[in-house]
Amino acid sequence: MRLEDLNYFLEVAQAGHVGRASEKLGQSQPALTKGVQRLEQELGIQLFERNAKGMTLTSAGAAFYERVLQVRSSLDDAIKEANDLHLGKIGLVRVGVPASILSMFFSDACTELVKQRPAAHIQITIGLNDSLYSSLRLGDLDLCIAALARKGDPEFEQIPLFDDELVVIARDRHPLLDRRSLRLADLCDYSWLLPNANVVARRLVDARFAEAGLPAPNVAMETNSSAAALLSVIHSSDLLTVLGRRTLAQTQGLAILEIAAARWHRSIGVLRRKDAYQSPLAERLIEILLERSQVYRDT
Repeated sequence: MRLEDLNYFLEVAQAGHVGRASEKLGQSQPALTKGVQRLEQELGIQLFERNAKGMTLTSAGAAFYERVLQVRSSLDDAIKEANDLHLGKIGLVRVGVPASILSMFFSDACTELVKQRPAAHIQITIGLNDSLYSSLRLGDLDLCIAALARKGDPEFEQIPLFDDELVVIARDRHPLLDRRSLRLADLCDYSWLLPNANVVARRLVDARFAEAGLPAPNVAMETNSSAAALLSVIHSSDLLTVLGRRTLAQTQGLAILEIAAARWHRSIGVLRRKDAYQSPLAERLIEILLERSQVYRDT
């Protein structure tokens, strides 16, 4: 079984189309098709259903896909470990982080790491929890900083950093702030800026409104990035959004709409794949993150 055939199989499975996979890999379509066919012949099973729109995994193909992902991840770990040893255990660390965390302490932690390890190279991916989890699972990230799930994913090790509270915010002269008391239902009178429906924060908001028997928030603007990256929109409009209370403390011109039913407790922490190789650089970054986030644990 050829390693390149396994790579072809993974890319075609992820793209759902030989053409798109060939563009990503820089290989010809016939080469990918031949590689997948060779793999099916060696295994004696059909991995894909072919149709006019592309290719979808069969049930056997889906099971094989999960196993091959694990194998490739282990192989990538072995290569990284060998490179670290060759480079004197310096190497590369790839970290995913939401924009809302970036300005809190993460940037300072990275600066400190580079001071301590001048030859280190840090690759930073900014995204939301759902995309970061996916990249970590695929082995495209070594670590990610995100809201931790209450029921942790068995694939990941969770290292808590601090607790936070997700709250509803608006510009500091928003009409809702003139009311003596606020109810969750009052928020239905205004439109929202929220992340897409796959993101944990969005699901929490939608669920709370549904539990209260209220219609889902009217989402005027939807983003695949953190709302923290679009706070200028909140500053200049009557749109509402959700943000971590600790993140808001670093901004001006915004206010929390204090409603007991519109608060969501969450823990922020580091995630890494269980049993995956962690370079000394990654281990040191985790130590620095724990040190730098101590101030949030003390308050």
